[in-house]
Amino acid sequence: MTVTADIVKRYAELTGDYNPLHFDEEFASKTRFGRLISQGGIAVGLVHALVAMDLPGPGTVFTEQHWVFPAPVYIGDTITAEGRITDWDEPRNRGKMEFVIVNQDGVEVLKGSTGVYRAVPAE
Repeated sequence: MTVTADIVKRYAELTGDYNPLHFDEEFASKTRFGRLISQGGIAVGLVHALVAMDLPGPGTVFTEQHWVFPAPVYIGDTITAEGRITDWDEPRNRGKMEFVIVNQDGVEVLKGSTGVYRAVPAE
């Protein structure tokens, strides 16, 4: 996903997160970030999509989350999420996962672990 100013704006409209780090270039330029960054929830949302759609797949929800943001996601960055299942209890459809998101330069911008549950429709 390439994070654009439009995505940042739409995320703010949904959540109310209008932090000046995301919208005020002058403010952001005077911080350690040096320029506009995106909301952390945008990167987390990429993990949500991965879990819900691909791994473990449709019907999966989080039961717990732990995230660390080692570096910011700047507007214009392209980020890629990777996840792996580290433990799975098949009878209960529950497991643990680890994730990392990197930017186009291979810099980790998010890493974490989660508990997940996969709802399976009754037959």
